[in-house]
Formats: sequence, C-alpha cells, structure tokens
Amino acid sequence: MRYLILLAAPLASLAADFRDIDPAVFPATDPRAKDLPKIVAADAKRRMQEANLRESKAFAAVATLAQWEEHRDARVANLRASLGTFPVPPADMRVVTTKTLAGDGFTIRNVLYETRPGLWVSANLYLPAKEVAKMPGILIAHAHHTPKADGELQDMGMTWARAGAAVLVPDQLGYGERRQHDFRAAADHDKPFRVGRQDYFFRYNSNLQLAAAGDSLMGWMAWDLMRGVDVLLKQPGIDKDRIILLGSVAGGGDPAGVTAALDPRIACVVPFNFGGWQPESSALENPDRDFAWFGDGYWESTRGLRGGAAGGFAHYVIVGSVAPRKVIYAHEFAWPEKDDPAWPRLQRVFGFYDAKDNLRVAHGAGSVRNSGPGNTHCNHIGAVHRKMIYPALKDWFGMPIPVEYSQRRPSAELMCWTDAAKKELQPKKLHEVLAKVAEEQFAALKTAHASLTPEAKAAWYRKSWTRLLGDTDPPAATRVTGGVGEKVPGGTLLRYEMAVEPGIVVPILLVLPQEMKGKPPVVVMVSSAGKQAFLKERSAAIEAFLAAGVAVCLPDVRGTGETRGGTAADRGSSRTSLSQTSLILGRPVLGTQLRDLRAVVRWLRTLDGVDGKALALWGDSFAPTNAPDTRPVPHDLEQPAIAEPGGPILAGLAAFFEGGVRVLYTRGGLVSVRSLFDSPYPNVPHEAVVPGVVPAGGYVVGGTVRQDGLVTARNTASGDKPPSPAEAAAWVVKELGAK
Repeated sequence: MRYLILLAAPLASLAADFRDIDPAVFPATDPRAKDLPKIVAADAKRRMQEANLRESKAFAAVATLAQWEEHRDARVANLRASLGTFPVPPADMRVVTTKTLAGDGFTIRNVLYETRPGLWVSANLYLPAKEVAKMPGILIAHAHHTPKADGELQDMGMTWARAGAAVLVPDQLGYGERRQHDFRAAADHDKPFRVGRQDYFFRYNSNLQLAAAGDSLMGWMAWDLMRGVDVLLKQPGIDKDRIILLGSVAGGGDPAGVTAALDPRIACVVPFNFGGWQPESSALENPDRDFAWFGDGYWESTRGLRGGAAGGFAHYVIVGSVAPRKVIYAHEFAWPEKDDPAWPRLQRVFGFYDAKDNLRVAHGAGSVRNSGPGNTHCNHIGAVHRKMIYPALKDWFGMPIPVEYSQRRPSAELMCWTDAAKKELQPKKLHEVLAKVAEEQFAALKTAHASLTPEAKAAWYRKSWTRLLGDTDPPAATRVTGGVGEKVPGGTLLRYEMAVEPGIVVPILLVLPQEMKGKPPVVVMVSSAGKQAFLKERSAAIEAFLAAGVAVCLPDVRGTGETRGGTAADRGSSRTSLSQTSLILGRPVLGTQLRDLRAVVRWLRTLDGVDGKALALWGDSFAPTNAPDTRPVPHDLEQPAIAEPGGPILAGLAAFFEGGVRVLYTRGGLVSVRSLFDSPYPNVPHEAVVPGVVPAGGYVVGGTVRQDGLVTARNTASGDKPPSPAEAAAWVVKELGAK
C-alpha cells in the first residue's frame, strides 16, 4: 500500500529551533497520550496471560500417565535448552580438602571442587565422626541471603552428620568465597551500602555475562549442584539411592527444583518457595490466566526463567517432572492450601504414578509482610520447617528423626581457600572464564565460516539471529495515520502513528527538506531515548540533512520516546523488568523493536514523496560516558553512567535484515561484545544483551558502515573522539549520493 504525504492543511507557524519543537505525536489533550508509556507493559501482560491460558488448557487435557510424560518431556527439553550448553560431566572431577575440623560426633571438611576449567566451588562437607556403612547424602542449596557459613546451614550440617548422613553445603556462584565483586565490608566503599546484599545484587551482572555467552545463571548453578552430587557419591559408604537436595527459602529452591528435574540421581528434592505458591502470592479469581506460573519478570533471572512461557515449563511442571521420585513442597510461611492453584496440579501428576505419598508438604507460619511473633522468617531453612521435613525422610529413607544440634563455628573456620590452594589451583573469576569461552566461540565460528561464500555466511547469520530474536518480519500491512504538516527550520514536519500490532503504536516524525528536487533520500534515526533526544541533541545533524535535501524520519519504536515506560536502565528499573519479562515470553526487547523499525523502513519505501530506495539508518546513544578510572559502585547505590547501545545495535540489525539500506551510521555502540567480559562490572542495559550474542558472532550490521563514539561495556570511550553530528551527517549525505 502506498501512503500520501498530506500537505493540504495550513502549515503551523515556524519553530525557532528544533529544540523547541514538541516531539509528541499524541498531544497532551489526547486521552491516548497517557497510555503510551504503558503499552509495552500491557502487551507483555496480555501475552503472559495468553501463555498461562494456553498451558493451563494443555495440562487440563492430560488424562493419562503416557500423556503426562509426553507433556513433561517436551517442556523439560525446552527448559534444558533455555539454560545454555552443558559440558560433558568430568570423568574424575578434582576435589581438594584444605582443612578438616573435628566436632562432637561429626567432622567438617573444607573442600574445593572444579566444575568447569578454572571455576572452583568452595563447600563444607559434614560427615559422621565414625564411618557409616550406608549413609544418605544431603546437598543444600543456600538462599540468596547468606553463603555457606550461615548458622542455619551449620545447624543442618552438624545435626544430620551426627545422625549418620553426609551433608554438603556449597557456596553458590557469586556468593561467599565465590563472590564476583569487591564489596565485602563497609570499608570497601566510601559511602554506606548494604554489605550483606551485594552477593545477591551482583547476580544481575553475572547473569548478563552468562547470557551473552549463550548460557544462564540458573544453568551454571544447576551444573554446580550436579557436581555437588558427584562429591557426595565419592564418599565411602554413600547410598546412591538416598541423595536428597534441599533448596533454601529464597533463591535456593529455584536451582534445587531445576537440578532435580535434570538429574535423576536425586531421589528427593525440597524446593522451598518454588513450584507454585510464593510468599507474595494472593488468591486470584482466575488463576489459570493470572497466576505467576512462569515466575516474575524482574532482574532476578532465576525467578523468571528465560523462555519459560514460550517453552511451557511452568514452575510446577519443573517440580512435577521429578515424580515419581520424592518431593516435599515447601513454603517459608503459612501455606493456604485451598488458594494454591499449583497444589492440585502437583497432586494430579503424582496420582498418575499412584504415588501421592511421595508428595509431602512443609511450611511455616505468618506472612512475609510481617516481622512480628509467629512469622517464620529464616535465612535458609528454619528449625520449624525442619520439623516438618524429618518425618517424610524417616518414612521414605529410614532416616531417624535427629536431635537438633547447634554449636556454630566462626565463619573464618569454614573458609576453604588458603594461600597455598590459590597458588596451586589458580582459581579464576567468572568473567575471566567467560572471556576464554568467548574467544573459543569466536575462533570456532571463524573456522566454520572460512569456507563459506558471502551469501552462505549471510544466510547463517540470518538464521542465527532469527533464532535469538524471534520473528522480526513486520506485518504484511500496517495502518499509518496522520501526516498533517507544520513548518520547521529548513523544511516541513509531519506526525504519524503506525499500528504495528494490536495495542502497539509507533509514533513517527517525518521532516521533509524545504527545497526538494524530486523525491529526497531519507535517513531514519533511532535511539533508546527516542525522537525527542534527536531534536534536542542532534538538531545540527537534522539541519544538515535538510540543507542537503535529505528527509529525516524519527520513529519511537516500542519502549522508546513516547512509549518509554521509564528512563532508568539499572538493575531495579522498569526497563529491566520488561526486558526480563520479554525473555520469559521468548521475544527479546530488541527483537520486537526490530520488528517495529523494519515496519517503518518498509513503509518509507512505499511512501509518496520520498525515495525509500535511497535510505540510511542512524543509530545513536545520548548517554554520557564514564572516565577510564571510574570506580565500580555497590548495587544499592547510584551507578556510574550506563551505556545505551540499543540504538546502534538496532540500526545495525535493521540494515542487515532489510537489505538495500545504503548507509549505516552509529554513535555510542559497543566496541565489542568481548568487552562484556573485561570485568565483573558491565554498565549496559538489560535489553542490550541478547542471550547468545557471542556464539552468534556478535551484533550484525549491513550497508556501508561507519561507527563513531564506540564505548566499552563499562561505558568508557574507546578510540578517537567522534566527529560533530553535523560532520557525521555530511558523511551520510555523501554516501547516500545526495547533492
């Protein structure tokens, strides 16, 4: 369909400067204006409800054991694929004991074991003082509150070891002796910060880096727990049929549930606060549609697994996939059985195996919202919760109900790394391990592509990026309205609205040059900040384009400009929440934005009055850069300036996918995705890291390319100072072949 530029209406008065122009397509008096910043969140909510209803309907249709196992297998396969690539389990994993502590009826070994080359797990192994002929093995995944030396964890290790069990309590990735930041004590920063929460907060950084490499924090945590099972199985007298995995209340139950779903060696799992009802849950009128079956979309990636809604692996499916092995469905606080929509589904699953007794419940009392008497807050698994676990373990595994024991050791005694061990084993930080992984991935890709023709190589990239971003093809027809003109310096401005999908609107400004000889070329300028930033910060470039007879198109793809829900891009921002929700739904933000931008490009190619075949893309960032010596900051304080490479990345992807784009110009893009692994402190928005970008060869581009103002992932300048916007515009004009 072709669209006519409407210039018949009287032109508005001439604005003095582009900085003075109202960027809004929808005036403040239009009722739709206030809804624009909410459309992306509303779309995500709608798609999540659709996924909930689809999977609820699919499970309701399961009537037999065979149907359940078919249903389960497909979703567990999707889960495994979403977590990343698992290496081959080590045939003889290195396990080193650095210290042994004697106790009253037990011993504690401080051990280290290597789960990936250079990546070691620090753990405390509690064993009976006297050898037991056949003992159960208990693996405890601690919560995000504190690492392995916490008192509750010690209590469980000592108590069960005295009762004849082997108990392994490892530091999860990013915690304790495995932390990935430098903020261990108040003295480590010149402003007050929440020292005890930094291990938890910096999981955000680790997940971004793992996602770039095509993996996930959940995948690496589950792998470490599987290797913890290996450590238990190495112990003399261990009973391989009694391996029990306990997942603590906040952040331990999630990886415990996932690990048990993937590792059949685990005979019993106790995944606190995972699988269904959460401490924050409430009764719902329509739980099939509105319950958080796939977790929540916020920065904590292990609570909302990537691809969960798209792949159908609801949390109760993950826990239910353990059946007919044993499960204790556990909750930190009071558990309202009648309000929990996951409970009857889990009971139904175990019923398919005639094994309902293999599903038990443990819970506390009170509510997470209160801290007074009667509320069973705990760091990991409290004594009140353990009392409900003991009877099930006695019935299932013949484990006697133990006498609680608590003679806690100072944390320093339970530290595993010694100077000698560091010198001998040469442990590496996560970003160092991933940097090597990235180099290997790029090298393998270079080798694989060496014999490919340019056409075959382009086809490979197209397939790879379609897999990462989802369907980015724009709809066959879009509805575009508006087009009434107003005079601006050097030309005429027109305002349009494009309906790309139901509920999704792309506001567009199109500025035509005053002096047009035939149809002018057009440059499309896109940024995370939206069109208002171009009017204020790139007015010189816009004026240069118009003076050279080039039209300028400024679209707000979804989540930018008028449709932007928030400007902040840090860990706790609404942008991060929307980005994580998009990943749960299987459509990264950049994928949906690319669909919008491609729709705009195709519209311009059919638009009367411009030469859509003579087209340039300009991707920009307006974020200030950090000085090279900028220090990292604890996550609960204001962060250094965050890079905004979304516009450059998006323009490059559009130029590649659309083809026929003559010129691509970017400012403020990433110098390389490799820089994500230069330190533990990337300063980039969540949506700028597409999971799998490294094995896909990095962000692709098309057309004649110039990239200025490149930045590192720490958002420091890389290379020479970029030219002025007017100088950059002159280069684009020259490459377009405009007069």
